[in-house]
Amino acid sequence: MESLVEATSGAVGSLVSTTILYPLDTCKTKYQAENRAHNNQKYRKISDVLWEAISTGQVLSLYQGLGTKNLQSFISSFIYFYEYSFFKRLYLKKSGSKSIGTKVNLIIAAAAGACTVVLTQPLDTASSKMQTSTFGKSKGLWETLSENTLSEAFDGLGISVLLTINPSIQYTAFDQLKQRSLKDSMSKNRDGVSSRAALSAFSAFMLGAVSKCIATFVTYPAIRCKVMIQSAESDEDEEDIAQPNSRKTILGAVRAIWKKEGILGFFKGLQAQILKTVLSSALLLMVKEKITKTTWVLMIALKRFMIIPRTRLKNS
Repeated sequence: MESLVEATSGAVGSLVSTTILYPLDTCKTKYQAENRAHNNQKYRKISDVLWEAISTGQVLSLYQGLGTKNLQSFISSFIYFYEYSFFKRLYLKKSGSKSIGTKVNLIIAAAAGACTVVLTQPLDTASSKMQTSTFGKSKGLWETLSENTLSEAFDGLGISVLLTINPSIQYTAFDQLKQRSLKDSMSKNRDGVSSRAALSAFSAFMLGAVSKCIATFVTYPAIRCKVMIQSAESDEDEEDIAQPNSRKTILGAVRAIWKKEGILGFFKGLQAQILKTVLSSALLLMVKEKITKTTWVLMIALKRFMIIPRTRLKNS
């Protein structure tokens, strides 16, 4: 039951944060996907993407692929939090320990993240293609999936698995900071049921922001390569047209960035990525904390409601 509560609250939190920040995510993704020399860039800053949508009357296109992204976010978050909670409880049960160390927690989080990536990669690839399509010309989920082969649906799988270290570091740091903050907040009620303490919304927001910021900076070059690998086909220059699959591998993406943009190209869009991921993660964890607390209160109330009638029946 605890795994189900964690999974549901995490998935709902992801859904809320994804929807609120989706226009920013679309601008960020299109900006990251562009790979041109500095003197030939279409988007010189991320605000140029927003201005293009406004000037062409395609403001609603900032939400292209939102349904697919929400579906992918909900499913991946549900699977991740379920597996993370399950593996953590399994370890505690098998080891007989009362707490989990940072290293073990990191391994558990990475394992849960890797399993999640493999199961949801086609949706992730489809949502990226839909976001990076020309404004007003994005295709639906089924059409996007059906026009690609099975291997193309898993474009960027290797780098996605590599990037599982990002949420692993984030959630491990958040979990450890949370445990320290709430160490003295756990209490027992008269029925012997743990009364789940929860962080305040502000505390959860701040811890989520801090734990995500460093992880994003460290893994950003891989994030940029992943966006390029999964982006929709472009007509940027003759070389890309002649070799349409030149950027569809990790090595190909690295070469393309190095050749056209230099070392700083690996950090193109970093500010927007940090802003988006920090806000998204903080909102996710903030919502998750509140939903988890409410769910546990309802479960305790339901247990009491079921115990009282049984007691009365025995006495009668």
